[in-house]
Amino acid sequence: MSTEPDPFTRPDPEQARRARAYEALFRITERHATGTDRARWEERRMPMAPHDAVRRVADLAAGSALPDEGAPAVDQSDLTAALTLVPLARAEFDQMEAGLLTMARGREMTWQEIAFGLGLGTAQAARQRHERLQARGEDERP
Repeated sequence: MSTEPDPFTRPDPEQARRARAYEALFRITERHATGTDRARWEERRMPMAPHDAVRRVADLAAGSALPDEGAPAVDQSDLTAALTLVPLARAEFDQMEAGLLTMARGREMTWQEIAFGLGLGTAQAARQRHERLQARGEDERP
């Protein structure tokens, strides 16, 4: 029996996206990681976090960070890899924001105080934002 995928079966887009995300993390880490990210890669082959990888490519491409000596310049594939990681980076940030909102409520901050911190106009807007973040986090769990 052949181990090749059936050429007449549609590929699973979510599985393909996940595979591209891992490849994107490896590519960016291997080509552009510095400092502790570089050390973790060299010692344990541990890639950068998605948010850090996206930020590194954006900073290098914009010229607001300098590449390490001998490191390759950001190319189209690096930019595509960073774009591939944006949904993962967004999910990381959403989880962090949801955690902060939960901690703020746990410390008895009012929704109005939270709305002020978030730059929102009403307590209702802050509460709805928290509900959306929680729902998104539940949707992303396996």
